[in-house]
Amino acid sequence: MSNLSDDDLLRELGVEYEVAKTRSYTPREEHIIAGFEEIQQFVKKHGRTPQHGEENDIFERLYAVRLDRLRAQEDCRTLLTPLNSQGLLSEEETKQIDPVTILDDDELLAELEGMLATSDITELRHVRSQVEKRAAEEIANREKCEDFARFKPLFEQVENELKSGDRETRPFGKDASINKGNFFILGGQLAYVAEIGDEFKAPNGHTDARLRVIYSNGTESNLLLRSLQRALYKDEAGRRLTDPIGGGLFSADWEENDIQSGTIYVLRSFSDHPFVSEHRELIHKIGVTGGKVEARIANAAHDATYLLADVEVVASYKLASINRTKLEGIFHRIFAPAQLDITINDRFGHPVRPKEWFLVPLNVIDEAVSRIQDGSIINNVVYDPTIARLVERL
Repeated sequence: MSNLSDDDLLRELGVEYEVAKTRSYTPREEHIIAGFEEIQQFVKKHGRTPQHGEENDIFERLYAVRLDRLRAQEDCRTLLTPLNSQGLLSEEETKQIDPVTILDDDELLAELEGMLATSDITELRHVRSQVEKRAAEEIANREKCEDFARFKPLFEQVENELKSGDRETRPFGKDASINKGNFFILGGQLAYVAEIGDEFKAPNGHTDARLRVIYSNGTESNLLLRSLQRALYKDEAGRRLTDPIGGGLFSADWEENDIQSGTIYVLRSFSDHPFVSEHRELIHKIGVTGGKVEARIANAAHDATYLLADVEVVASYKLASINRTKLEGIFHRIFAPAQLDITINDRFGHPVRPKEWFLVPLNVIDEAVSRIQDGSIINNVVYDPTIARLVERL
């Protein structure tokens, strides 16, 4: 008996059959189905539909936007009905679509997509394409900064300014502006906005721009301004760094360490310590007080802070609405190269290294105070002991 094909065998047996026709899909329909299947996988994995909201993962929010669009378009519902085993496209769910929510998440998508020009929200484009992946991943992707040597001194300077009180950190939010030269703390690292590209209109109509952001670990990223804003909002530890010197030093806004009126005082010691005696005309203590200077130094002869000796006030400067901690920090930074390194024993015989004493001429202290008052003492000015002058540090 000759070998019969399956079709011949069915005919011999008298079985009637009809060859099922395989439906072909357009590229758009294939994308719609692929996108819906990803949503179904999410629901299967998490046991819920994807949700909108700042607290959720970016891709969950993308799925939520996509599902809203599928529900809103009749042709999509018709196409996907045979696959709707989880009831995601039910009529009740479709009625609950909030257009405002869709718009908000569409803004999110626009920020992730950056330069994509299409803005027709009736067209389903947001399946998990490579473009979409790259757009979202740019938020986190960083690469080595080849010219980091240019920026490293800036980060070192900022860290010193934070320690000295010249700069402060503020929670990101009240001021969401981002400008060239700004410093932020993002993901536990200092971030510096080195460049801002030309502004352009994002698909949602908002203004945006490309940034070059340098990080303190020697990496950089090329991301959108609005993406950086969003990352700082979502980072609970995200902070803005105030500008140096400014940031409330002479301000009408009161803070914990502000004093209504105060005095910068410069003291000279009558100590008989050999080094102090030899350089008495150059050794000065700089301090700030909100009370009377006389009361502050009344017990100097019994206080190691004052070198266990009487002192004289050689200069004083009255100021109003100042932040004591910041001001003292500025003086310490400026005159750090000339800080007196001396150890004496207190009245109990314990070694003490007094602070706030500097080997610097009185006229230079006077210049520093004047320049702090008029704001001209920029953040890279320091005292150079070799020439006894204030200089700009390169």
